[in-house]
Amino acid sequence: MQKNIIGLYMSSTEISDTIPDWFWRSFSQIQYLDISSNGITGSVPDLTDFITLEYFNLSSNHFEGPLPNFNCPTMHLHVDLSNNSFSGVIHSDIGKSMPHLISLSLSKNKLSGEIPLSLCQLDSFLDLSENLLFGELPNCWNHSPNIIVMDFSSNNLLGSIPPSICSLPNLESLHLSNNNLSGELPLSLKNCRRLVTLDLGQNGFTGGIPTWIGGSLLSLKILSLRSNKLVGNIPPNLSRLSALQILDLANNNLSGNIPSRFGNFSAMKVLRKTYGTILENHNGTGREDNMQVTIKGIETGYSTLLPLVVAMDLSDNNLSEMIPEELTSLFGLMSLNLSGNHLTGEITEKISALQQLESLDLSRNNLFGGIPSSMIALTFLSYLNLSYNNLSGKIPTGNQFQTFSDPSIYADNPDLCGFPLPQKCKDDETNHDPNAIGGDKQNDNAMDEEGSEMKWLYMSMGLGFAVGFWATFGPLLFNRKWREAYFRLVDQVYDMVYVALAVVSARFKEHKVAA
Repeated sequence: MQKNIIGLYMSSTEISDTIPDWFWRSFSQIQYLDISSNGITGSVPDLTDFITLEYFNLSSNHFEGPLPNFNCPTMHLHVDLSNNSFSGVIHSDIGKSMPHLISLSLSKNKLSGEIPLSLCQLDSFLDLSENLLFGELPNCWNHSPNIIVMDFSSNNLLGSIPPSICSLPNLESLHLSNNNLSGELPLSLKNCRRLVTLDLGQNGFTGGIPTWIGGSLLSLKILSLRSNKLVGNIPPNLSRLSALQILDLANNNLSGNIPSRFGNFSAMKVLRKTYGTILENHNGTGREDNMQVTIKGIETGYSTLLPLVVAMDLSDNNLSEMIPEELTSLFGLMSLNLSGNHLTGEITEKISALQQLESLDLSRNNLFGGIPSSMIALTFLSYLNLSYNNLSGKIPTGNQFQTFSDPSIYADNPDLCGFPLPQKCKDDETNHDPNAIGGDKQNDNAMDEEGSEMKWLYMSMGLGFAVGFWATFGPLLFNRKWREAYFRLVDQVYDMVYVALAVVSARFKEHKVAA
């Protein structure tokens, strides 16, 4: 038995195959064990003899079978078994067998059954996401004052949000997305005043967006209610959420207009250049928050980079009227998606103020007028979709617009013309070439300008040669003493080189004869 080993750290060491039984017997007195991010297979036996454990990490391997039983009375215990293939139910007494459990991550496994009530005693971090859990969320959180992060997303949970969840005074991150939860958003959530992340997307919540969100949850940085059955107008007082940097209300049945006060989101006006953290009590959990965000038409998971993401998604609702010009004051916005609504009016020239914009989707609306030429100033823009509107006129050219060669991003705007569409504009005979900035006339001007530049290049080369030649040899031609000194120097250099070559040649011949 290895009694003297306190910690064993073998993360990301490319270990594969199964772990022999003697390993578990030999290290039963260990306190810190980390063999994460390897290729280890097999099952894990019961670990009831590991009574001194403080940190246990088997994440990102290929372990399978049931979860091991624990018996760890130690303080400040952290257990991470995520991203494996553990199956079966979570033991009903898992919380009692680890009474001082600080963090537990069982995400990305194949666990089924209901969430045990004993987990309500957990202290700080609980992640059961991406499993096969079913049933209702337990309503037993009244005695868990220190939980900071709670993630039950991507399971098969049903019912409503239990009122006791917001009896957790320190709760900062609540992820319940991608389940089968239903009912109206409960008034009890109003008491989660320290919430930074509220992720309730992809469920069956009904009713309207409560106005108390903008009045009570003032610490929110991320609010996602996407893909539910929410109706009614968007409360204008959401703009009071000064820390909000991600707002996702997509794919609901919201109606009315986009509140002009949405231009007041303070955190969306800031250019983010440092990572920072999402969670206020980040050191308490030792973990970054994570979030699935749809940008550029693709759902992407963010964790470390999440503090840099600034996005607004109001797509696929029934919003109408004009796009408020006030949105153009959100200078830090990276992604804006207003597609799939009934918005009207023209695209404002002031949209060029959104200098950080990387993704813009205004498709499937009733917008009319021209595409503002000022949009060529959006030099970070890499995703654009303006299809299925009533836009007209010439598509701007220059900068990022030269890279938008897919005609589908302008589809079903019959009065649009110019590259990359086959429709030619009346004042532009050649618009098929992405480098054609303004037709044949502009190309001819560009060629004339290029020829003029080449003439100046040749003239400057000739002038430079003449100046250099006379600066070097002019004094020798008109000054006899300088000329004589120059030729004496040439003779001396010649003699030195000749003598050196002769000596080397003689030594080479002597060496060859001796050999």
